[in-house]
Amino acid sequence: MPKATAKYPLSGIFAIAKPSGPTSMSLVNDVKKHVVGSRLFVEEAKLKSTKGSGTSRRKSKYGREAVKIGQGGTLDPLADGVLVIGVGKGTKKLTEFLDCVKVLGEFSYDVNLFMAWIQEYRTTCLLGCETDSYDSEGAQVRRAPWKHVTKEQVEKALEPFRGEIFQTPPIFSALKMDGKPLYEYAREGIPLPRPIEKRKVTIHSIELVEWKGADHSFRYPEKKFTPEQQKAVETALKGVEESTTVQDNPETDTDTEAVPTAFVIQMKVSGGTYVRSVVHDLGHALGSAAHVVTLTRTRQGRFALEPSEGDYGCVPWEVFVKANTDPGEADEDGWREWEREVVERLDVIEDKKTHPEAKT
Repeated sequence: MPKATAKYPLSGIFAIAKPSGPTSMSLVNDVKKHVVGSRLFVEEAKLKSTKGSGTSRRKSKYGREAVKIGQGGTLDPLADGVLVIGVGKGTKKLTEFLDCVKVLGEFSYDVNLFMAWIQEYRTTCLLGCETDSYDSEGAQVRRAPWKHVTKEQVEKALEPFRGEIFQTPPIFSALKMDGKPLYEYAREGIPLPRPIEKRKVTIHSIELVEWKGADHSFRYPEKKFTPEQQKAVETALKGVEESTTVQDNPETDTDTEAVPTAFVIQMKVSGGTYVRSVVHDLGHALGSAAHVVTLTRTRQGRFALEPSEGDYGCVPWEVFVKANTDPGEADEDGWREWEREVVERLDVIEDKKTHPEAKT
């Protein structure tokens, strides 16, 4: 815990180890339920006012106003790993995690400082099937041959992905064009008014770290696109590319039940990089199709699942699960387990105006 000279409430940034399944926002909301009731982050006067209010509605409203909280980069429900959370004035620092390209321009003279903002991912790719979401949570869009792909071909195909690249976000995404989400164009069969704007991202490294082959339990999603849905996507894309087709072309031999090849790649990227799009585009580069079946963010800036010297670790999500069901007794200083776990991994943002003597 902070030393006795520390001034409360604190502002700062910490990370949780997100499990696969729930949305990032649902986890942030769960964390906020605890944060708004803790003197670690909220002024005691506000805590007393909240406790003294007569209705749950007022408590909820006061809790929302008591302290700001936000996240530094959403993870898909499928994904797990590092999820950065800012509290109080820490929310103003979250843009640094969302815009690593900007950081590169500002600190290009200091490689070590820049590397502190790199994001690292480890993802498992499954060949032979493309999905609308580019991961296993979506529906099959098309099938493609995969048996010709070798480990050596994957390693060679990764080369063009290194460095600065221009990446096209998925058409099945919430990005808007003329006020309309891209996925609505795709689902309704409305031609895109113009090409999806490509984004410049930086892939600092990307490596094949494990060749699973058929030694895995992953399978294609059961949900499939209907011919009508495939036609709608074609129509949307033909608004900007006449030759676009969405057509199944699976393995043609009799071994249709064969387990498709899977492999694991690890990458260090700048903020804003779509890992799912990297895998999707890699599938095309291999003359096949591919989608993500596992995705772990192992590092986001100075927060890591396996921290080294100078890094911050992540609060296990089980700590907050336990706080919901069995918060336990506070220690002699009045702190509960979740508060101790958070503050051990908290990057405190000092407010010199409010707490000129703040120390940790």
